[in-house]
Amino acid sequence: MPNQPGIAVIGTFDTKATEHEFLRQQIQARGFSVLTINVGTKQPSPVPVFLDLYPLVMDGPGRPANGRDGAIAAVLAAAIQQVKRLHAQGQITAIISAGGGTGTHLGTGVMRALPLGVPKVMVSTVASRNMRTTVGTKDIVMIHSVVDILGVNSILGAILDKAAAAVCAMVQGQWQPPAFKKRIALPFFGFITPAAEAVKRCLEQKGYEVICFHANGTGGMAMVELAAEGHFDGILDLATHELADQLKGGYCSGIGPERYAPIPGRAIPRLVVPGGLDCAVLEFTRQTVPEDYRDRKIFFYDFRSAIRLDRGETATIADQLADQLNLDPSNIRFLIPTKGWSEADRQGGPLYDPALSRFFTDRFRRRLNPLIAVDEVDHHINDPEFAQIAAAMMDAMIVGG
Repeated sequence: MPNQPGIAVIGTFDTKATEHEFLRQQIQARGFSVLTINVGTKQPSPVPVFLDLYPLVMDGPGRPANGRDGAIAAVLAAAIQQVKRLHAQGQITAIISAGGGTGTHLGTGVMRALPLGVPKVMVSTVASRNMRTTVGTKDIVMIHSVVDILGVNSILGAILDKAAAAVCAMVQGQWQPPAFKKRIALPFFGFITPAAEAVKRCLEQKGYEVICFHANGTGGMAMVELAAEGHFDGILDLATHELADQLKGGYCSGIGPERYAPIPGRAIPRLVVPGGLDCAVLEFTRQTVPEDYRDRKIFFYDFRSAIRLDRGETATIADQLADQLNLDPSNIRFLIPTKGWSEADRQGGPLYDPALSRFFTDRFRRRLNPLIAVDEVDHHINDPEFAQIAAAMMDAMIVGG
């Protein structure tokens, strides 16, 4: 066991020992301790490693447990368990890996099990692809290898060396916030940016630190994850728009059922606002409006456009949100700006439909647990007055809690 925390170099040493050994050497040359971990499923590591997980996933020599997919699942589970243990013991201060499709799956799968702030660097042949599920909600740095990872050559060597330099520099980061303040999570998206900016200012004037999240699916899930880890004293759910996009497969979809459910193991004051629940944001323009939406109210934005939800969709959203909040009615309030829920949902705006908003509110109230207070204020969500009311209500919930 190393005498000081080390940087974990994790990878499929059975096929990429040369490349991972190169990473080890470059990290050690910069004065850092290294823990090498083999997650290969074809054979034991051909070079000495700190931890070889190959024996844990084999029924016998050359016989993967439950086939290749079973062996990969088994070694990933074992690696997560071991790396979490080593990190909890203070033995791991960062993690780096290099690989192709399988190596990236294994490397980032382990990285996602480590908490926010632990440096995580993945050199990958597939980093130029869609990394949404690969990175997930974690602070993983993806570096495209550009060339394939098959031996250290003049191009790959330069990239691996810079990746080693990056993870070493990240370990040396020492910044700390200047003062401790209670923290409030604030999800928002483009259509309610003025509201978010004003709410943030109001809360900061009351002495809080405000942590903003882009409510784009991943952002909302990251907020939930960090809340469960105990990072927040309050949540001002200003943008519940992700629920609408999830229903329609929109630009800000990708949330799970836990997005509006109670934060596990935490009693966090939560003020919920129907920010953006008037619409779903889809990827089409004026020239490419799908046939199904040509009779809808549409807000043309850029390469995305927002459609006003119809009555059936509005009912579904009202029911879904109420059912999620009803799972634990304690510490929750709901605040509705009656003059509109987004930039385009105001008098004269392309999505304005006060009757449909009223339909949502009435249906939502009927389905909601009566223990959850619902307040309606005669403002648009982007009005400065609304921000002041929301900030004061959030503050009261935290102070009163």
